[in-house]
Amino acid sequence: MPLHVPPAPAPALRSVLMALGSPTAVRDARTPALQSVQGPLSPELPLPVYVLNRATADGGAPSTRLTGWRFLIRSGDRAVAAADTMLTADGWAFSRFFEGPYLTATERALRQAETLQKPYQPRLLSVPELYMLTLWLHGDTEAEPSEGSPASADILVPLAPAPPGFAAHRPHLVSELLPMIGSRLAPAPLLGTPA
Repeated sequence: MPLHVPPAPAPALRSVLMALGSPTAVRDARTPALQSVQGPLSPELPLPVYVLNRATADGGAPSTRLTGWRFLIRSGDRAVAAADTMLTADGWAFSRFFEGPYLTATERALRQAETLQKPYQPRLLSVPELYMLTLWLHGDTEAEPSEGSPASADILVPLAPAPPGFAAHRPHLVSELLPMIGSRLAPAPLLGTPA
């Protein structure tokens, strides 16, 4: 089934296009692939980026917040970098270009998601405390991409490199993975204190 990629806010896309058109922004990006590309670059596959604020081991309702939009930067038929935007007091602004393992892991997870039988709206969900990034496949394809929390039937796919104890590129229902994340984030009981 095809993924229903939501359109990014126009100011976020404009900020990335302006950065791509700026020799200073591209040169200062320190991404060798982006600097060495010959030919036009285009921002594609915009994905809203959420941060997980709260997950509990008992499967309680998660809390998330939208922090930005990520675009894959393509040269021809391959992604050479990614661009992040962030929400500022003045609206959406370009944040940074980067490359690395999450770029190829995101592409791989999106290809995997295309083979699923049900349509999804792709998003990214970050768990900063675990240095973990997941592809979040939201079951409501008509949902406003800037709102919402993971539903129990949504799917999360940890991207490589995944933290210890989590298999990269293995899809999990939110109802399965978030309690695991919550238990990892729970404070450890003090020694001598009943658990």
